[in-house]
Amino acid sequence: MLSKVRCCGISANSGVRSLSYAGGRIPPTTQNVINGQWVESSTDRWIDVHNPATNQVVTRVPQSTQAEMEQAVESAKAAFSIWSRTTPLARQQIMFKYQQLIKENLTEVAKLITTEQGKTLADAEGDVMRGLQVVENLCANTSLMMGETLTGIAKDMDLTSFKTPLGVCAGIAPFNFPAMIP
Repeated sequence: MLSKVRCCGISANSGVRSLSYAGGRIPPTTQNVINGQWVESSTDRWIDVHNPATNQVVTRVPQSTQAEMEQAVESAKAAFSIWSRTTPLARQQIMFKYQQLIKENLTEVAKLITTEQGKTLADAEGDVMRGLQVVENLCANTSLMMGETLTGIAKDMDLTSFKTPLGVCAGIAPFNFPAMIP
């Protein structure tokens, strides 16, 4: 999906593999993405992902090592220092690009979900649509980032709140609805 735009500062046609499973080409092992690059895990523990319709192994997902997790966190911390200074309008443009890529690749993403989870194509497309709705809401980033001011909240007192980036966090996406949590 991301092969049509610059991702993590790397041009899609720079000879570096894009962050995409375009064309439904699922690799035999799923790699980690650390610092904007695909990285093969050094783990010796893998989880097989089966196509529920055929029971065929589609890919293997690493139980990444502690060191790999720490490397990803350090990379995210470094990216945060730049991202936190990115203007709300620039962030909004990134979300608009992401929104367009989801729209252009909706069926392709849904087919991947069908392969990995056995959902009907219609259900998988619904999942992708729900994720698209989340992204569309995030396109309102400029409004969502506004603080608030309450004047006269008490005698000689005003209240002002600011929304600022806090730092690196982790999220666990539900395995059965991966496209709903972009």
